[in-house]
Amino acid sequence: MGLWGASDSDEAKPKNLSEANTAGTYNKKEVLAANSGWVQKAGTAASGNDNADAQPEVLVAIGGLAEALGGATISSVQIVNSELDQSEGFQISVDVIYNENVTVTGSPLMIVSNSRAGGGSASNQTLTMNAGGSGTNKLNFTGPAVAGGGSTIVAGDVISIPAQTIDLNGGTMKDTANTSVNAERVISAAVSAAANTITVIA
Repeated sequence: MGLWGASDSDEAKPKNLSEANTAGTYNKKEVLAANSGWVQKAGTAASGNDNADAQPEVLVAIGGLAEALGGATISSVQIVNSELDQSEGFQISVDVIYNENVTVTGSPLMIVSNSRAGGGSASNQTLTMNAGGSGTNKLNFTGPAVAGGGSTIVAGDVISIPAQTIDLNGGTMKDTANTSVNAERVISAAVSAAANTITVIA
């Protein structure tokens, strides 16, 4: 079996790339499909160039790959925070990673869940996409993680990313390689289950 493939499966990416985002290793999250083939994002440690505006490095040339794959699909979601800090208003940040670049208009919304494991009823919080992600394969959503019913967040509460469909909120989300095609907005149960969580600490 070859190292590369022309499909939107994660296994189509090179086998030598790691899943974990550890220092000094390549990361599948930083490799995406472009019409020139599979490319390494500019501005990453693996690219050897800290200029995020540089041209991405073509790792393998497959002409028209991004268009051949159809609409951009969600590869993974991850909570950016390492902890929730009360002094910062319990602001939470989530990245949604696509297998290719997406073009976004408006301010799409997604939700995170608070289990209220520390006491109280579970609740959902809405995060808003930050400007600047359009045209890339990483969309960042931020907002306050709050407890429901006017309660406060307490130690032991667990913040997670549930399965859901990203709310366009009146905007659009398109495949950059073919802007007539909608990008995927469904965060599946499998992607949700693979996402990290944060436990609130005192």
